[in-house]
Amino acid sequence: MESYYRYFNRQVMLWGESTQASLREKRILIVGSGGLGSSLAIALGASGIGHMDLVDFDEVSIHNIHRQIAFRVGDEGKYKAEVAAELVQARCPFVTVRPFVTDFATFADRKREYDLIFDATDNLPSRAQIDSYAKEIGTPWVYGSVEAFNGQVCFIDKSSFDAFKIIEREPAGIAAPIVMHIASLQANLGLLYLANQRVKKDLLYYLFFNDEGELVTQKFKMPGA
Repeated sequence: MESYYRYFNRQVMLWGESTQASLREKRILIVGSGGLGSSLAIALGASGIGHMDLVDFDEVSIHNIHRQIAFRVGDEGKYKAEVAAELVQARCPFVTVRPFVTDFATFADRKREYDLIFDATDNLPSRAQIDSYAKEIGTPWVYGSVEAFNGQVCFIDKSSFDAFKIIEREPAGIAAPIVMHIASLQANLGLLYLANQRVKKDLLYYLFFNDEGELVTQKFKMPGA
């Protein structure tokens, strides 16, 4: 364990060895291994979460690489979940990462147990499926979405995802830094929760840059909480 605590020295300084060791027993699911999922997997793996499942059926495309930090030129055509899993495992030997190359609806039939679920998808219907799955297995989940220079994050426990209309539409472009920023906020909420620290639940954070270039954060209480 000495090498383990040396690896996580700065986090041990935050909350002690027992809390850090407890993270090694946590199990999380990240649905999506693209922009948000890449950053989430790297951040949470590097934080010492012991068991991580990644679900994504998609392959890496050249237009993904600028904002999906697990991938580099030459990864085109490889499965995102497998590439991300290999990277996270290489960066942190204390985490077990399992990639599942499948759609979430198929994966959800397995009814696995998790301490926390992370949404890293890019459409509302998939997020509605995640919400239903999380409610069914009694596990909270962390919602995140990005578009242009805007983003939303919410730790969903008792609230209903029905607050979001399930619609299909063509998204706007996305800047790379906002993807990492939103994933970072998701990861921080999740890490605090898994480390048994205080987390505000069922509160939607909406972040955007206004016309003057100021970063604005608005907060909304989710219905059903």
